[in-house]
Amino acid sequence: MNPPVTMKETHQRRLLANRYQLIDMVGSGAMGQVYRAEDKLLGGVTVAVKFLSQALLNSKMRDRFEREATVSALLGEKSNHIVRVRVRDYGVDEKEIPFYVMEFLKGESLSDVIKFRPLNLERFLKIVRQICFGLECAHKGIMFEGEMCPIIHRDIKPSNVLVVQDPALGELVKILDFGIAKLIQSGEAQTQSFMGTLAYCSPEQIEGKELDSRSDIYSLGVMMYEMLTGEMPIFPENSSFGGWYEAHHYAKPKPIPAKFRLPSDLESLIFQCMAKAPGERPQTATDILKKLEKLESSPAESEQETLVAKPKPRTDKAIKSTKPTFRKTSPKGDDICLKMTWPEDKPQQKIVFPHVVRASEGNFASLWVMLNEEDIANRLSSIRYNQFVFITNPHPMILWITLLYHREHGPRWLPCYLDLKSSSGQRFARLLGESGYYWILFFALEKGKKCQHVLTTSIAADQCQNLQQWADKSQLLPGGKPQITKRMLKKEFEKLKPTIENKLKASYTTSRNGSSL
Repeated sequence: MNPPVTMKETHQRRLLANRYQLIDMVGSGAMGQVYRAEDKLLGGVTVAVKFLSQALLNSKMRDRFEREATVSALLGEKSNHIVRVRVRDYGVDEKEIPFYVMEFLKGESLSDVIKFRPLNLERFLKIVRQICFGLECAHKGIMFEGEMCPIIHRDIKPSNVLVVQDPALGELVKILDFGIAKLIQSGEAQTQSFMGTLAYCSPEQIEGKELDSRSDIYSLGVMMYEMLTGEMPIFPENSSFGGWYEAHHYAKPKPIPAKFRLPSDLESLIFQCMAKAPGERPQTATDILKKLEKLESSPAESEQETLVAKPKPRTDKAIKSTKPTFRKTSPKGDDICLKMTWPEDKPQQKIVFPHVVRASEGNFASLWVMLNEEDIANRLSSIRYNQFVFITNPHPMILWITLLYHREHGPRWLPCYLDLKSSSGQRFARLLGESGYYWILFFALEKGKKCQHVLTTSIAADQCQNLQQWADKSQLLPGGKPQITKRMLKKEFEKLKPTIENKLKASYTTSRNGSSL
């Protein structure tokens, strides 16, 4: 007799919806399984595909799974600290198993980050603030079926928080798994049952009572204690449901060991979050954020850092350039670029185009931009962000997005296209991938043809690798109708704009380097 086919074997290596090539399973939970996949329409970009568990294939769970996709998509559009879902890519496969597509995140779960040592205070504050930004967004709610509906996560714990390295923002925190989240609609009775993780759930949650945002705040308090001490604040007599029920209702959280020497205001905040009665906790994530902001400038921070070992810095190349780039080019690079003049074959108007700068040291990738002089001045202290999107059919082409974002002056988009069926386009893509950075040369409309200012921006290691692979791949692909591919990329660009802009807006909120921004 042949062994039964597993869920993993059912999905692995399939081409889903004639677009997503499933590769391997990367996780599973109460609602289903998550697979790593490649988006063939966008040149092999890695995405995650979540399937509803076959054990839950009934109409009620299908409806709930679809609502999970919708809720996650709407939340992801509002907050950079919640995993993004492509709501337009919800569907069912040929076996009638529902799925949806979301961003694939490379990073460490918070549970792995704190497994062997607690966080120092500086990193703790940065991570908790981002978690609070995500919760604040969810608790304020989304517009669903014509009304504003708050979202309660109901399973806040370290394994549902992912810490990723972002090329523009540095360490970025994402809240995962809104699979058991509760969407609170007017007139809707809440399910009187327990859902969640026993060690982190609030007293009212373990009773199956009606919940509000203060239940998530209790879970956050438990998690904050664990992040700073490496220990749980409450222990049951046994790990049964009844044991945890007693612990959350009646056990007093352990005092934080004196060796950690935390600011008293922070200790008070953590224990307040874990108050048994919801009315005695901070009432909103916004309240917690206000208290955390005061703590960030506390002199006690440096005192605590001497007592808690910091995690060893990672040295792998994949996160070499993870923070916003604020530096200018080297003096020698400035000298080379500032001698450049606007090409005779280019009109003197607001345009952007790629150009290879040839110098004695070698060839360098650059982006040439002509703007008004005032606009250039406003962009020199901007955050620089870049992203590359590749489409293979009907014609291989890269959309190269550069964004200069300034808090006061907003976004300045600098998109251009690399035709990967041309030898020049292939060479330029390889040059970008090999160097890992490019120069941005600014020419002012009012100043004639001489270069006025120069900046550099780095390219994330995974994008460098993609650029070189795309250039190689395009040699083997057929070409034809580049104008169609360009139109497709322009549509994708318009879809990406709000997501990228929100990410850069969030960097002003999450960064402590205000003077640099």
